[in-house]
Amino acid sequence: MIKIDAHVHLWDKEAGLVNGKPVYGIGNGKVDFGGEIRQMMPPYMDDDRNTVERLIANMDYACVNGCVVTQEYIDGNQDEYLRSSKEKYPERVKICSLYEEKEGYALDGFDGIKICASRLKDKELKKLLFLFKEVEETGKFIGLDLADGDLQTADMEYLIKECPDLKITIGHFGMVTTKNWQEQIKLARHENVYIESGGLTWLFNYEFYPYPSAIDAICEAKNICGIEKLMWGSDYPRTMTDITYKSAVRFILETDKLTGHEKELFMGLNAVNFYGFKDLKEIPEPLNML
Repeated sequence: MIKIDAHVHLWDKEAGLVNGKPVYGIGNGKVDFGGEIRQMMPPYMDDDRNTVERLIANMDYACVNGCVVTQEYIDGNQDEYLRSSKEKYPERVKICSLYEEKEGYALDGFDGIKICASRLKDKELKKLLFLFKEVEETGKFIGLDLADGDLQTADMEYLIKECPDLKITIGHFGMVTTKNWQEQIKLARHENVYIESGGLTWLFNYEFYPYPSAIDAICEAKNICGIEKLMWGSDYPRTMTDITYKSAVRFILETDKLTGHEKELFMGLNAVNFYGFKDLKEIPEPLNML
């Protein structure tokens, strides 16, 4: 089975902001998160570096063929590190630059651009039509993490209709544990809009493995927009503070609420179609000491 992780993060040095306060590593996977100490990474990332080499090692162990590296303001702009990561693993890694509310944004060398729409100071997305049009002309994609529920879906309907050839992904499975999350999923009824499930195990963390309500949410979304529009994502490495990367794969593979073909589509084939992965190599199952 081809597996593509549509939502991972990387950084060589975390230097972001949350509510105007700095976010930075303090060792053993912990960060000062705007004055509050949080476990941002697994403790084995004891040097605060969330590197592409560590990601590839986890992907190999879980037999994941490729990934899409997104970005977040809380990590700081990682454009340069992502470029170098793709240079090392061009067949396995797609990368997003980070849109920030200031002049200039990068598109050259990137596969798409990430908009943290829920964290924008000005959350009126219609004002970003210029950006959507430019990305549409380049043939790249835009990935968005929207504000909860339907707060920004009307603006998205406008932008989708104005940019019919633009490829768009909606992240965090539409913030599935919030009210009216289904309105974000309905956006994927448009031809070039897909949903990725990065953070699904975070949103259902209260329930823990094997996340039965998360599986139910996938089934509900399937009924709204079709399984062909849904893509798996792990939200590595933050979700790996509680589960292993392999567990983020297994809870999908082990459910009996999706057919074998639906699992193939969700875990990888839809992402291959959307992101255009080519020349993917088979990842052999490693012999485990257990």
